[in-house]
Amino acid sequence: MSSNAADQANFPTMIIPRGTEIRVNANGQLSIKTPGNLVIQNSGTYSDIESTNGSIRIEENVTVEAVSIRAGQACFIQGTLTAWRVHAKRITLEERARAFIMLQESDHLEMAKTARLVGNFSDEKELFFMMGKFSPQLKELPGNVDLSSPNTIEGRAPAAYIPSGSQPGTTPTPPPVASREDTGEHLRVAQSLLEREIGRTDLAPAEAEALREVLYALRERNVTRVGGIYRGAFSELKTQSEGVRQAYEHLDKYFVR
Repeated sequence: MSSNAADQANFPTMIIPRGTEIRVNANGQLSIKTPGNLVIQNSGTYSDIESTNGSIRIEENVTVEAVSIRAGQACFIQGTLTAWRVHAKRITLEERARAFIMLQESDHLEMAKTARLVGNFSDEKELFFMMGKFSPQLKELPGNVDLSSPNTIEGRAPAAYIPSGSQPGTTPTPPPVASREDTGEHLRVAQSLLEREIGRTDLAPAEAEALREVLYALRERNVTRVGGIYRGAFSELKTQSEGVRQAYEHLDKYFVR
């Protein structure tokens, strides 16, 4: 009995405070919203991480990927963070921390000498202005790049395209071959339409999240991912505006031929 008690004492206790919300979206990404401080000791991929009143800490040797991180106080980074948006009163990168943050919303940014920060745009207008200046270069970027991998991205084979509804064991249908002009035009128009639609105030959280997933994949030029998720994402919308309908039609014109 004493041996079993000693073994159990070696395992940490997990406490989920009252008011904490934990969800998993359609893509298997975890969302955590808690009223107090949050310490992340496990690497993982998340949709949204939020501490409404406290701070968020990403510990050393932990790699976190997230769409959005919000902290009522501070966000402390000791490990590696890749995020589209980080909102906090203070963002602190400690020794050897690495952060890839596209939109950084904070009153104070503190960096140790050995820390590294990539991104750091103040808002989406600033980001889109910069991307617009270098749009020819962005068109040549691959859809998926592992920032933590030292391997070169040249010569990497594209991921297989698996249409939704395919049965295990069947041969997946490859994406249609289209000219560069046609492909770019349909995807660019769909992205432009969704950029406007995502700001609608009448969207439910689940609807906004579904559209956001498609939009992020378009921004990353991850065509394979767009083809796999856009039908399911649009089906989440209870009411579809004209902009949403047009975006869907442009995506269909690319993927259904």
